[in-house]
Formats: sequence, C-alpha cells, structure tokens
Amino acid sequence: MSPRSSVSSVQHVTLAWFAMVMGLCGLSLAWHRAQPWWGPWAVQISWLLGVMAALTLSILMLTSVYKAWRFPVAWREDLAHPVRHVFVAAVPSSFILLSTVMVALQGPHPVAQVFWMGGSASLFAVTVWVAQRWLRPGLNAQVFWSAMTPALFIPVVGNVLPALAGVALGHAEWAAMQYGLAAVLWPVALTLVWVRIGMVGLWPERMLPATFVTIAPPAVLGLSGANLGAPDGVVQMAWAVALFFTLWSMGVARRCAAQPFGMAFWGLSFPLAASASLSLHLVPDAQVGWALAWLIGVSAVFVWLLWRTFMGLVRGELLQPESVLHVRSHPL
Repeated sequence: MSPRSSVSSVQHVTLAWFAMVMGLCGLSLAWHRAQPWWGPWAVQISWLLGVMAALTLSILMLTSVYKAWRFPVAWREDLAHPVRHVFVAAVPSSFILLSTVMVALQGPHPVAQVFWMGGSASLFAVTVWVAQRWLRPGLNAQVFWSAMTPALFIPVVGNVLPALAGVALGHAEWAAMQYGLAAVLWPVALTLVWVRIGMVGLWPERMLPATFVTIAPPAVLGLSGANLGAPDGVVQMAWAVALFFTLWSMGVARRCAAQPFGMAFWGLSFPLAASASLSLHLVPDAQVGWALAWLIGVSAVFVWLLWRTFMGLVRGELLQPESVLHVRSHPL
C-alpha cells in the first residue's frame, strides 16, 4: 500500500473500531477477577491487556481526529448513517472502561477520575442525541427499523458502565442515576429489536456478529448492580439472562464464521468478556473451574480477533470501503 493510499484509507476507520478498546478493557477486567485463583500472573495479563487497550484508544483517537480534519464528509456520513451512528457511543464507553481498568489495577487516581467523568457525561449526551434522532421530521419507517439492531445497546444501555468504577471514584449517586437510565431503556431497546426481527427480519448477514451484543446489557447490569449493592439474587437473575442471550447468539455462530472478517466481529469481544467477569463474580470456589474455563475460551476468541485484525491491516483488507469487499448489506 502506497503512502498516499495509506493516508486515504484512514477515512474507512469508522467509530465501530472503538469496540476493540471496549473488548480489551473488558477482558482485562475479567482476568483481574481471576486473581484469587491464578494469582499474580492473572494480574500481569490484566495489565498487558489494559496497556493494549490504552494504546489502541490513543491510536484510534488520533486517527479519528485526523479523519475529521482530512475527510470531514466521511466523518459526517458516519454520524448520519442509520446504523453506524450509534457507534459514537463506543468512544465515551472506551474512556469509562479504561478508567475502570485503572481503578482495578491501581486504585482511584486523578487520571481515572478525568476519564470517568468525561466519559460518563459524554455517554449521557450521546444517548440523548441518539434518541432525539427518532424525532426528526420525515423519518421513514425503513430508516427507523434499519437502526434497530443490537448495536443500539451501546448508547442506550451503555449508561450502565459508569457504575463499574463510579462507586470507587466517589460518584455513586451519578453512577446510580445512569444505571437507572440503562435499566429503563434496555427493555425498550430490546423490544424494538424484537419487533424489528418480526417486521423486517434479522439484520444483514454482515452484521450477524452484532447479535452477541445482546449479552452485554444483562451481564453489565449484574456487575454494576453488585457494585451498587444489588442483592445477590438480582445479580444471579442478570447472569441467567446473559446466559440465555449467549446461547441464543450461538445460533448464528456458524453463519458469522462464513462471513469475511471485518471489524463487526469485534462485537463479540466485550459481551463475552463481561459474561466471563460476571461468572467469576458469582461462582463459588468449589465450582470455579467452569468459569475459569470460560475465561480461557473467551481469551482464545480474543487471540483470534487480534490475529485476524493484524492480518487484515497488513493486507489492507480492513481499510477499504465495504463495496470493495462485495458486501451486499448495510455496511459498518
């Protein structure tokens, strides 16, 4: 790839790429929860993943700023796209999750405070912005229902994320407020997704990996609820719902595998990592083996994602418009 084409390819780095940061942070937190059983080396793996997440976030932020300056039309197209626009919430979510990793590994400190406060406020604003798009004059049914995919959970239910570190950082009240917002909006968003399936059908084949995003809301509601003092029974119910959506999503796993690799596959990462964290939080010591095995399995998925992403970047396959890849559905 020539230097000129390398520069122009930046316009194809969409906001969906920030799912990498969310996934790496989620896996870092899951490995940190494995410390009671696997000791210091579990923490070392958590540190490694946290550093990778921080580096990835830095690169993507610089790339996004450059894209906004050099390719403003492409940036506006991302924000106007009926599906891609929701991924703007992945940016503040990444900052919240990175602050959570900092708190887990180092305890509360000023950098984590800044990341958490900026991310939480920005995520709340993004949620309002996404919901207000439904009030636009002239919005037709086809455009509305095309946006009703599990990716909608990122801005709508993402407000549950601040409670992961908000209590430790001294912001329990604000975290509880956003948790409540997420708890109210999740059933609404989930209902819209179910109705979309009944009226329009499942999302395009290219977006099938996003099906696994359905795991994230109940998993993080359980984790954050535990931080906010929710009874164990409520957390266990959240785990059961997450298990249901895990098994439900497995129904499209074979069809996902038949798709060319793209950044949509990173939609698997954070939901699977969150489910591993919740499992480790709930499981008694006598039954921890299956939860640790699940963590290993999820980590193997991450190794595959990282390898395929690296090869896709080397070959230039991930830095092309979707039309070049012969995608016949809504692009991500």
